[in-house]
Amino acid sequence: MEAVRERGFAAIQEATERFDGVRLEQLRVPVEALAAAERELDPQVRAALLEAIDRVRTVHAAQRPQDVTTQVVPGGTVTERWAPASRVGLYVPGGLAMYPSTVVMNVVPAQVAGVDSLVVVSPPQKDHNGLPDPRVLATCALLGVDEVYAVGGAQAIAMLGYGAATSVDGTERCEPVDIITGPGNIWVTAAKRLLRGVVGIDAEAGPTEIAILADDTADPVHVAVDLISQAEHDTLAASVLITPSEELVAAVERELARRVPATKHSERITAALTGSQSGVVLVDDLEAGLRVVDAYAAEHLEIQTRDARQWANRVRNAGAIFVGPYAPVSLGDYCAGSNHVLPTGGCARHSSGLSVFTFLRRIQVVEYDKAALQEVAAQVVTLANVEDLPAHGEAVQARFSEAESQ
Repeated sequence: MEAVRERGFAAIQEATERFDGVRLEQLRVPVEALAAAERELDPQVRAALLEAIDRVRTVHAAQRPQDVTTQVVPGGTVTERWAPASRVGLYVPGGLAMYPSTVVMNVVPAQVAGVDSLVVVSPPQKDHNGLPDPRVLATCALLGVDEVYAVGGAQAIAMLGYGAATSVDGTERCEPVDIITGPGNIWVTAAKRLLRGVVGIDAEAGPTEIAILADDTADPVHVAVDLISQAEHDTLAASVLITPSEELVAAVERELARRVPATKHSERITAALTGSQSGVVLVDDLEAGLRVVDAYAAEHLEIQTRDARQWANRVRNAGAIFVGPYAPVSLGDYCAGSNHVLPTGGCARHSSGLSVFTFLRRIQVVEYDKAALQEVAAQVVTLANVEDLPAHGEAVQARFSEAESQ
């Protein structure tokens, strides 16, 4: 981070060669490469992405708040005005897997919020001539984003936060952003933490999590495949089943034993499911399960019980809640319309997932006329004197004493 702040492009180039095995003379992805990636995109993938974009846009458009003006007294109003950030940087990972869906989840709410300038960064791939994954590039093109950089890791976050030249001759430059969003590995998260206060960030994302609150009505196949689907992300992914049913636990364990060896990423999944972060919490009843759910504050929470909606409505702490047997987390990852950039590590106790609000700032606009100010002047002076800030009161009194003297 310090190297990029001090030496700019040279430091980014060195870090990219060291960590990604690619030496680049230019970091910005050419517009022609974005267009080519879109042209060559598999038609089925294009259709799926367009469907995801449409659904995510529908949900996020409904989030856009309206400005509200409150008349406090005659002649005195306070308006809450929502203003979008001017420029944001969106990080798209490129490690164990490629995430064109993350482009959708980051770009769409920023566009709905009205952000003027969007920047996407994603690690360069040796297999793609030093460009990010072509599906990531194609998704950027579908969304109309043309400022894309082949940079990943902490060096990408530093470039977004501090700004830097992006070509060896210094003729191109990435200007600093106001907000950085998007998930990444531990190095990306640490870099975002270092930039808190320099720029805004969405969250400090950790390994992905799923918790499933289930009773004896849950289908063990559904539970097992959903636990597996999250474990597929990372060896540190957490898959947790919370249930009062020992019979369900036994059935789920049989399904896992049958299904995990047959999956593509069986080693990764096995490591995640057998890690200390995953397991079964056997509870006396669903009331106890609900207490566990709120204490854990999972990124993704599935409710597979009788009266699932009723239990879901009582949950206080979760990034996103998936209700019933036909709302798996993987639906939310792509095409539910919800956002999949969610708080992890218990942060759902105090934080929300990515949304239009991430890219908006609420500005209070205060407008009082002379009579409205005069009506409350004495109270302002009294409170200023109580706090031993007499000049605060004088700033009000001068508006009337000077006018009267003239």
